[in-house]
Amino acid sequence: MSSRILPTAIVALVGAVIGSFVMMLYASTHFTNVAGPNNTPPAVIAAPLTGVSDQDRIVSAVKRTKSSVVAIQLEVNGQQFVPVDPFFQQIFGNGGPGVVQPYRARASGSGFVYDSKGDIVTNAHVVTPPAGGRITKLTVVFSNGDHVSGHVVSSSIGSDLAVVKVDNYAKLPPALALADSDKLEQGQWAIAIGEPLELQQTVTVGVVSAVDRDEPISNDNGQVINFKGLIQTSAPINFGNSGGPLIDMDGQVIGVNQSTARAQEAQGIGFAIPSNTVRKVVADLMKNPGVHQGTDQGFIGVVLANLTPGLRNQIGYTGQGGVAVYQVVDGSPASTMGLQSGDIILQADGKAYNDFTALHDYIGSKKPGDSIRLKVWSQGIVKDVTVRLSERPAGQPAPQGP
Repeated sequence: MSSRILPTAIVALVGAVIGSFVMMLYASTHFTNVAGPNNTPPAVIAAPLTGVSDQDRIVSAVKRTKSSVVAIQLEVNGQQFVPVDPFFQQIFGNGGPGVVQPYRARASGSGFVYDSKGDIVTNAHVVTPPAGGRITKLTVVFSNGDHVSGHVVSSSIGSDLAVVKVDNYAKLPPALALADSDKLEQGQWAIAIGEPLELQQTVTVGVVSAVDRDEPISNDNGQVINFKGLIQTSAPINFGNSGGPLIDMDGQVIGVNQSTARAQEAQGIGFAIPSNTVRKVVADLMKNPGVHQGTDQGFIGVVLANLTPGLRNQIGYTGQGGVAVYQVVDGSPASTMGLQSGDIILQADGKAYNDFTALHDYIGSKKPGDSIRLKVWSQGIVKDVTVRLSERPAGQPAPQGP
């Protein structure tokens, strides 16, 4: 029996040696990235888990959150200027012949449930009627079809965020959680939910294209507001999406959908207000009801210009240095303190200024409520004026330049 075992063992041993050699040869030609003297260990990639693909996660996130996304419908009454002849309007603008007529209009946007008290977050521009208009009815439409009356608690024009409230609604959906937008990565999935063109519960999907974008955006009153730190996304955003949430695959809000780039020039470029900005601004709005400009910058109410020889001759100013007051805003702190067009600001808080941009930026660096001491030349008389600053309105005219 032992004579039969020995040859079998020898054959097995030889087979093992040959098999090992073949495996080494295969490995040397096929596994070029294995660890070795001149190789880096390959990355460990977890195998995808069954049932939790990206599509499954997106579908799940939408199902969990869409009931908390609402439509906001407005009825607005106001007055508008109607030109007698459009030809004259092209020449004279609203200064041409025309009549002021009353109007009624409807508007809509999106929003989402922010807390269990009935507070709903949306864009300020959704609930801000054009100049001369006022909201006569605000209705919040929930995913179950309920139409509930609401009212604007507070809004920030410069941040383009607002809080709308519904009172005593027993079927209020759960509030959506806010993500940490500072942790966003380019290329991660982004899901927009809203009511574009009054199409309820519309979902679009894209990615976070970029973060920290600065974008000038026009409002309904023709003013341009420079928004900073926006999220850029490829998730399609259309009229009516404004105020709705941009969520991640965990169903958390990463931003509030706000605007798109000019559709005639680009597609797939939308912008959202980051969730960390939303968290801070909404907390401030709840503490301070009302309409706020949201710039948090000092404002005296003047449009400034650099002195030129022609402007000097027009004003009759022969002194050295200073910045001209080109225009004074009615009802502003400067107007209240008696400043007028043609005045020259020589100093602010004891520092001389010769450049309108530097003076403009210094005033803007102050906070609303601060006071600023000005030395002013006015019609040949130099006087000291102390002005208490208000908040710079969003979209105010810029300094004029030289």
